[in-house]
Amino acid sequence: MSKAANTRLTILHKAFELIYSKGYQTTSIDDIIATTQVTKGAFYYHFKTKDEMGIAIIEEILKPTMLESFIQPIENSQNPIDDLYNMISYLLLEDPFLEVKYGCPVGNLTQEMTPWNTQFSKALLELVNQWMHTIQKIILEAQNSGLVRKEINGEQVAFFIMSGYWGIRNFGKLQNNNSCYIVYLKEFRDYLNGLK
Repeated sequence: MSKAANTRLTILHKAFELIYSKGYQTTSIDDIIATTQVTKGAFYYHFKTKDEMGIAIIEEILKPTMLESFIQPIENSQNPIDDLYNMISYLLLEDPFLEVKYGCPVGNLTQEMTPWNTQFSKALLELVNQWMHTIQKIILEAQNSGLVRKEINGEQVAFFIMSGYWGIRNFGKLQNNNSCYIVYLKEFRDYLNGLK
């Protein structure tokens, strides 16, 4: 990797850490420069604006992370009931990328940025739709193999799982502990078993 590419990646990672902990709008370019120890000129060499950098964070940090943690664990599922539970349990209790006190980075950016930035809305919607379509696909496949009841609506399941995940992340963030995750996971297990 070239020095310029390495500098760009460092800016993105450090900026993401700041944005995840402080929020996008309260993180300034000066904060990012101070943390990365690059010059203002170096920052603007890589990104014309803060929003351009924000979109790059979604595309180059959040998208690959979501693919690895939210899509790949279930996309070839032979047992979606167990695999969906295990994925959500891992995301809530074990994933080192996600911290209880900061919530879900995609959820945070969605709440903070989509009301006024269409580029953020579009980039975030692509991520969310990919997760949604993956859940719908495995539910349909599970119906075809007899693991999930035929009358179950895959779109409803996807919305329920995703909104439950984002919601419980916010409770964890509010309480700054993961005890609510344990309660949620017990109910989530019952919900998934009810799809059979």
